[in-house]
Order: sequence, then structure tokens, then C-alpha cells
Amino acid sequence: MAAVAESIDAPQKTPRIGILDTARGIALLAMASYHCTWDFEFFGYLDPGTAETGWLKLYARAIASTFLFLAGVSLVLANRPVIRWRPFWKRFAMIAAAAIGVSIVTLIGMTDEWIYFGILHCIAALTLIGIVFLRLPMPLTLLATAVLAVCWVVDVFYSPGALDWAALNPRYFAWLGLAAAPARSNDYVPLFPWALAFFAGLSAASLAIRTNLPQRLARLGTGGSLIARAGRHSLIFYLVHQPLLFGLVYLLSLAAPADPTPGILRQCQMVCTQSNGEAFCHSFCQCFVDALKKQSLFEPWRAGKIKADDERFEAISIQCTDQAR
Repeated sequence: MAAVAESIDAPQKTPRIGILDTARGIALLAMASYHCTWDFEFFGYLDPGTAETGWLKLYARAIASTFLFLAGVSLVLANRPVIRWRPFWKRFAMIAAAAIGVSIVTLIGMTDEWIYFGILHCIAALTLIGIVFLRLPMPLTLLATAVLAVCWVVDVFYSPGALDWAALNPRYFAWLGLAAAPARSNDYVPLFPWALAFFAGLSAASLAIRTNLPQRLARLGTGGSLIARAGRHSLIFYLVHQPLLFGLVYLLSLAAPADPTPGILRQCQMVCTQSNGEAFCHSFCQCFVDALKKQSLFEPWRAGKIKADDERFEAISIQCTDQAR
């Protein structure tokens, strides 16, 4: 009877919510689609900067925000009503190790733009911060979320750059998110403003638990779909998908290389329009590239076998300047 009483009185773990696994799985697919775009840009199939501008930039930020929000929600659900320290530290160690691994690999392969504080680093750091807030009264979590939201609104809409500080530019400070000009990285997700999404997840889950919403959502199903199963193993998916996609696009580039002409034309026009009109630059650059191809100089020039001061370049430049005027 005593054992039965203890089992009844023991805190009940929040049941697994299939909808959250599915949401995480959908976010993984969205992330893979964005990284595929990045890979196509890297190998020259898309214009330089495509993945970092316009709607794709917003798309990437929405994906990162979703992951951080779900990370905040999951931290609460996994550690309520009591913190389960062993699973917590195991999960944290896995994320931290993966983050360090990403830094090492990119430092070797992409020295100038290596990932010193990406999404995994951010999740690992916020997990440590979040577990502290789980031990504090919930109003403090709500207050922290509100403060972060106000700072984000001010920084984005009212006084962009007001929170930036040049002294925080070095990498060992840039992870805070307050650097005026942080070192370039292929994945830069500092604490500010991204902590807002994580704390929003903490707050939402903390409020939801008080209404028994997690139990009601869990009754909708455990998430047996392939997407939900991927969501339950998000770290493995994250680590595997990009090398796989990158390799596939690389193989495609060997079989059907991207045409470099559009990119070269855009670069030419970008430089030209700094001192000339658009109409002139459009005509000049098109003429210049066409002439290089006609004289079989295009590929040798791209390969660096012909110097920019080659007299043939000068002749083509004079000819195209006259034609463009």
C-alpha cells in the first residue's frame, strides 16, 4: 500500500506531445530547404547574397525563431513539475558537443566564416539560462520575456543599433548579440535578440501547464508520422542533413556546372555603376563579357591565367566603352 501511495503522490511527468514533435519536424524540413538554397548559391546556381536577403532572410529567421521557441517549450515540459537533472545534463552535453564539433569543422573548412556561435551554441547557452529561470517564480520569466521584447522593438523599429557597442565586436564577446560589427560567420545566432524566442517558449509553456493544456494536447496523438519521428531526433537530423545536401549539390556541380555569366555581369555592373549610369554599365558589361567569350578569353580569365592589365583587355574595354556611349 505504501508503494502505491508513493506512486500516486509522485510528480507526474508531462506526457509527450506529438504536435510539438510534428512542429519540430516541419521546422527541420524548412531548415533543410533553406540550407539547400544556401548550397545552390555557394556553387553558383543562385545570385550571390540570395540566401541572405529578401524573403529568404526572413524565412531563415522564422525557422531559427521556431526552433528556439520550441526549445524553450520543451525545456519546461521536460522538467516540470520537478527538474530531471540527469536527462537535462545528458541533453545539454549532446547539444554542447555538437556545437563544438560544428565550430571545429567549419574552422577547418571555412576559416574566414567559421561558426563560432550558431543555433546550437545559442540553444546550449539558453538551456543553462533557462534552467535557472525554471527554479525562479514564473513572474520573473514573464518579466524577462517582456524586457527582451521591448529591447527588440526598440532595436529594430525605434533606434536601430542603439544597443550596439563596438567594444563587443571580438568573437569572445560577439555571442552576446550587442556587437556593432561582429565577425562574419555562416551561422550567427547570438543571445540577443534570439533569447526572446526562447523565453517566449518558456513563458508560453509555463502558462500552459497551469491550464493542463499539455495533457489535452498529448491526447491528440503521440505523433507517429515520419515528420514527427524526425522531430524527436532533431539533433541527428541537424548534423546530418547539411553535409548530405552539400554533397549532393557538389555532385550536381560536377555534372552540370552553373553558368557563371549572370553573376559576373552583376559584379561588373555593381562596380561600374559606382561612377557611371545604369544604362551605360548594362551595355558595357554585356559587351565586355561577349567580347571575352568571342576571343576565347573568358574561361582563362576566370581561371586567373590572364592578368587584368593584359593589353587585350584594354582593347576590349575601349571598344565596349565607345559602343555603350
